[in-house]
Amino acid sequence: MAELPDPVDLAVPAFVALVLAEMIVARVKDRSRYCPRDTLTSLLLGFGSTVAGVLSAGMVFALATWVHQFRLFDIGYAWYWFVLAFVLDDLAYYAFHRSAHRVRWFWASHVIHHSSQHYNLSTALRQTWTGFFSLAFLFRLPLFLIGFPPAMIFFVAGLNLVYQFWIHTEVIGRMPRWFEAVMNTPSHHRVHHATNARYLDRNYAGVFIVWDRLFGTFEGERDDDRPRYGIVHNLPDFSVLRAAFHEWWGIAKDVWHAPDWRARLGYMFGPPGWSHDGSRDTSESIKTRWKVRQERRGEAWKKPTSSLSAQEAEAAPPPAA
Repeated sequence: MAELPDPVDLAVPAFVALVLAEMIVARVKDRSRYCPRDTLTSLLLGFGSTVAGVLSAGMVFALATWVHQFRLFDIGYAWYWFVLAFVLDDLAYYAFHRSAHRVRWFWASHVIHHSSQHYNLSTALRQTWTGFFSLAFLFRLPLFLIGFPPAMIFFVAGLNLVYQFWIHTEVIGRMPRWFEAVMNTPSHHRVHHATNARYLDRNYAGVFIVWDRLFGTFEGERDDDRPRYGIVHNLPDFSVLRAAFHEWWGIAKDVWHAPDWRARLGYMFGPPGWSHDGSRDTSESIKTRWKVRQERRGEAWKKPTSSLSAQEAEAAPPPAA
């Protein structure tokens, strides 16, 4: 079995250097991009994720090796298999990432990455502590069944994670059009981290934005609707433990108070925000209300100016282009 290096370990010095460089740029151009307490929280969450990864790596690799014995094909280590593995692993990441926003069980683990109200390179370091518990590794098991060696998949998965680091920034605007069409970029990923109704549950890509374009989850960043970052209900402080575990605690409370087993399953595996009595907002309900408001504003704008009341005129800006 081939031994391959961990790309993330090799990239750590570059991560540190780029965070420091972005901090310097932020001090000159826009100090609001970095908050010291928020950055410290991100760093601590990143450290905790590293520890959790070390503790669970052996179990995940053992499971991958066990699944690999049932493989359909014997795939070697030729360069073209690495290329195919990288592409298919990115597709598996898209499936995981989409589920991590649409299934509360996976969201409880992933929400840690979205908990910052700032968007900078240190935000990329906010990674889950509970990925093994939430069974996020299940999405890569089909790759081992196909026949890709576990070492190869873990190597390309590391490359995927390294790529995603640089897209967590506001310093870079938009890349060339051809690059934006195919690859995930800072512009596309700002949309993904935004809480604006227009942007909720969009742009799940890891490396290739073509998955979102193909499966109907793409949304382009707009200059007239600048992203606002965080989660729908932002955390009240910079507590590391709250950021890491608050959604799991929320699930536990909801399951405890649920009226029946159907509701309990809904609180665990329904979309984030789901409630048995419809009293909470999901991303879909938020987007639906936003679309209704946009349509009403558009209709109000079409009215002759003389027929608009002062209240209507104030509430009806020109419809978005």
